[in-house]
Amino acid sequence: MNLFLAIDAGGTKTRCLLADDYQILGRAVTGSVKLMRVGETEATVRLQAMLAEVSLKTGIDLKKVTQTCAGLSGLTIDTVREWGEREIGSLVGGNLLLTGDEDIALDAAFRGGPGILVIAGTGAAVLGRAADGTLYRAGGWGPAISDEGSGFWIGQEALRAGFWAKDRDIASALLPEIVQLWGANSIGEIVEMANARPGPDFPALTPIVAQCAEAGDELAIAVLDRAGVELAEQVALVALKMKESGVGSVEAAYTGSVLEHIALVRSSMIEALKTSSPEVTVIDGAVDALEGALWRARAAGK
Repeated sequence: MNLFLAIDAGGTKTRCLLADDYQILGRAVTGSVKLMRVGETEATVRLQAMLAEVSLKTGIDLKKVTQTCAGLSGLTIDTVREWGEREIGSLVGGNLLLTGDEDIALDAAFRGGPGILVIAGTGAAVLGRAADGTLYRAGGWGPAISDEGSGFWIGQEALRAGFWAKDRDIASALLPEIVQLWGANSIGEIVEMANARPGPDFPALTPIVAQCAEAGDELAIAVLDRAGVELAEQVALVALKMKESGVGSVEAAYTGSVLEHIALVRSSMIEALKTSSPEVTVIDGAVDALEGALWRARAAGK
């Protein structure tokens, strides 16, 4: 019997599943193992605990695994790839395939075929694949460079909008809600926290922005609307690159907590694409990247 291990290591959480040729046998979840967020020691502890849990749940020794596919956030960085090869390889038997977390999400939607994937969670990126396998991308260069429309971007833009409103005596719940969430005693403390290095957890502000928007806060609504437009611009750029290479109409799928859970961002992106890229059709429902990792593991293990 073939055994397949699939791992989805995104920016916020890490999930895995163990399966055979026909069914999923067990699952486990842990926190982020992204080295840029938690460091190598903590990432290793979390990875080991997660794999031990799925092994315990299924009663299967992971050394008996035939093929593993792990989608790791930040895989283009050498230290991330080296860590993945070393740590996963030491715990799991069989062959190991490392790929980007965006690649497994693309496969979850299109099973190796053409399409565009929009990722908007902690970070954001757009990845397109033509029928011949050529990849096209936009964004996803990290919060200091891009990541427009991501949870990080939304949190940071919301904080900026809150101070913009304060300077102009415009009523908004954004800044007071952020002060409360961060446990600050003054605006000065918020300024100090926001400018600290390493900085605060800006993605953690995203639910606050969504709540303010649902309550009718115009600034919060504007931030989320712009997030959708920013994502649509990235999609349009990838669609244009694909069109120039001979790709016509194309489907787009999405994944990540922002697009999955915040309807305003999703609807704003879809509406903007109707004007900028009418050849792009957005598929309903978020895709599960872990399914893409399992598909890749099974395909590689044949």
